[in-house]
Amino acid sequence: MRMIRWGLVLMVTVVAGMATPSWAANPSLTSYADLVERLSPAVVNVATQSEAKVVRRPLGNPFGGQNPFMGTPFEQFFEQFEQGFGERFGDFQTPPSQSLGTGVLISADGFLVTNNHVIAPDGDVADRIIVKLSNSRHEFPARVIGRDEKTDLALLKINATTALPAATLGRSSGVRVGEPVLAIGNPFGLGGTVTSGIVSALARNIGQGPYDDFIQTDAAINPGNSGGPLFNVQGEVIGINTAIFSRTGGSNGIGFAIPADTVRQVVAQLQKNGRVERGWLGVKVQTLTADLAKGLGLKDDNGALVAEVTPASPAAAAGVREGDVIIRFNNRAIDEMNDLPKLVAQVPLGTRVPLELLRNGKPLALHATIQRTPQENASAAESAPRSPATADDDANLQRTLGIVVTPLTPALRTQQQISAAVQGMVVVQARGAAAEAGLQRGDVVSEADFRPVRSAADLRTALARKPGGSVVLRVWREDGYLFVSLPVPQP
Repeated sequence: MRMIRWGLVLMVTVVAGMATPSWAANPSLTSYADLVERLSPAVVNVATQSEAKVVRRPLGNPFGGQNPFMGTPFEQFFEQFEQGFGERFGDFQTPPSQSLGTGVLISADGFLVTNNHVIAPDGDVADRIIVKLSNSRHEFPARVIGRDEKTDLALLKINATTALPAATLGRSSGVRVGEPVLAIGNPFGLGGTVTSGIVSALARNIGQGPYDDFIQTDAAINPGNSGGPLFNVQGEVIGINTAIFSRTGGSNGIGFAIPADTVRQVVAQLQKNGRVERGWLGVKVQTLTADLAKGLGLKDDNGALVAEVTPASPAAAAGVREGDVIIRFNNRAIDEMNDLPKLVAQVPLGTRVPLELLRNGKPLALHATIQRTPQENASAAESAPRSPATADDDANLQRTLGIVVTPLTPALRTQQQISAAVQGMVVVQARGAAAEAGLQRGDVVSEADFRPVRSAADLRTALARKPGGSVVLRVWREDGYLFVSLPVPQP
C-alpha cells in the first residue's frame, strides 16, 4: 500500500460567520443539502501551468572538467567541441505541464489555502496559478503569499472587485473520532463534488515528516481533491485534505487532512512573513523501543530518546546529552518521539522552556531557550561501502551475531562522505541477530553502552559484559546518529 499526495484535492469548507445549521440540532434530519449549498461557494479550483524548460545536463569530460589543452593552440578548439557536444547530447527540454487541485477561501478579500504540492507539483512553483470560483464563470490569477513544504500548505491571494464567500477555520483540538464530516472538491477535474464520512482516527503519523499529525477520514478523497478543506456539521473547516492511502491510486476510504489548528498557525506566519519560522531545540531523537528501554535500564518506553545533540544548539547549551530520554517538554508529556518536534515548533523564538528527562535512569530537570531553526544541511552519505580489502573479521562476532566490522579508514571516510568528527567501526555485514536489531551495512558503530568503539575487540568486550542482556549501540548512519539495542546471547 502506498501513500499518495494528490496534486489537486478539494475538501470541506465553511462559510465565515455562518450560523449552526438547524439540521445539526436535529439528528433525525439526514440531508446535507442546506449545508452544502452554504459551503460550496467558498471552495475553488486551483489550476497550474508550467512552461517547457530547457535543462542543461553537463556530461563532463575525463579530464575532471578542466581543459587539458589550456595554454596550447588547441585550447579554443577543445572549448568549441565541448560546447557543441553539450548542446547536442547534454541539454534536454522538459514538456509543459498542468495540474488541477482544490483550495478554500478563508477571507472575503481573496486569501485562500491549498496544498503546497498543488502549486509546486515538481518542487518549484508553477509559472501560472489560476483560481476558478465554484460558479465556473470567474477566474483569477493567483499570487503566492507563502508556502511551507514541511506541512504541505500554501497561502494564495486573488484580487476580486467584490467580497468573496469565505470559509471559517474551526478548532481541530476538540475533534472526536466518529464525528461526521464532508468533503467538497475537484476530483478528476469534475469540480463541485461532495463526499461524506466520519473522522476515522486522530494524530496519524504517515511518515511524511516530523510534523505529521493528520486527521484520518473515510470521506472519499481522489486525485484533484488535494488542498480542499474537511469540515464538520457545524460548518467549520477542521482540516485541509492532503493525502490518501491507496493500492490503485483511487480512494480506498483512508484519507488524511492537516488539522485546522496547524493550518491556522502556518497561515498566520505565511501572511505575516511569507515563510514559517519554527522553534529549534537542536536534538535528533528516535523512538524509544521496548528493547532500547530495557538496554538503558528504564521501566517503560515513554519519551523521546536523544540520538544526537547539535553543537552550539539550545539543547547543547542546556546540557542535554546523547542517550538522554526527554519525557516532558514545556510542561507537556512526551509519550512518543513524534510528540517532541511538534511541541518544539510551536514555541515562540527566545522562550525559555523547562525540560524533564531521564539520564542513566534518573530524573533530571533542565531549561532551554528555543531558537530559530537553522538552514538544513543538504549533504547525505551515498550507498553503503564496498567490502574492504582488510576487514576486522572477528569470528566470534560473525558467528554469534552476524556482524563483520572494519576500521573507518580515510578512504572509506572520503567515499561515504563521513565527517571527521565521526569515529568508530564500519559494519560491512549485518545478518541474523544484528540485522533483526536494525544494524545495516555501512553503519558506523561509535559507542557500545556509551563506551567508545574503536576496534572489534571493544565491541566484543561490551558484549561480554551483558550475557543474556542487551547492549545499546550508538550508530552513525548517512547523516546522523541513532541508537540500536543489540541482544547478547548466553555463552
